[in-house]
Amino acid sequence: MARRVFFLPGTGASPDFWKPAGALLPAEWSKIYFGWPGLGHQPHDPAIGSFDDLVRMVVARIERPVDLVAQSMGGVIASRIAIDHPGLVRRLVLTVTSGGVDMATMGASDWRADYRRLFPNAAEWVYAPRNAAPLPVERIAAPTLLLWGDKDPISPVAVGRHLAQHAVDHGEEVGLAGLGRDGQGIGRGAVGVAQRRERRAARKRR
Repeated sequence: MARRVFFLPGTGASPDFWKPAGALLPAEWSKIYFGWPGLGHQPHDPAIGSFDDLVRMVVARIERPVDLVAQSMGGVIASRIAIDHPGLVRRLVLTVTSGGVDMATMGASDWRADYRRLFPNAAEWVYAPRNAAPLPVERIAAPTLLLWGDKDPISPVAVGRHLAQHAVDHGEEVGLAGLGRDGQGIGRGAVGVAQRRERRAARKRR
């Protein structure tokens, strides 16, 4: 049975964000690219009014264990699914996310003002303080790859290091030099690192 990969974007919300990375994966893999209704430039949906609704939207599409590949806010959603529904997540890839970490203590810059300017029609619920509440990420059971660019002011490398060292028991943190929040760059890095890990695992099984 072909592997199934769900791609979750950040608050930019476009399903196109992860497509360059998905195109690098085997053609026979099933790939689902999510967009977030009401965020970024995506159309609003009266059924979506919170992070909880986005989590339910993704979970409703999972028929068997999947790989979750997530950026920024999408990583919070992916982490919540991995914590609350561990049997549904085969592997987890988190890139430049918060993962339920107190970002202010990690030197992160506030994204809200720039986001309002770029996406003036985005739903107000995205700014709710409870969306940034800490998560018990130490309960994530799925093998987790943590990818951070060293030029990202919103989710600095310190966040990835914190998750790898103190939170995600099954995590491996990888820094990508010279990258910020660029989708293609992060995507290429994510695919490259994941493929190297797969090759190492295959050699160990021989």
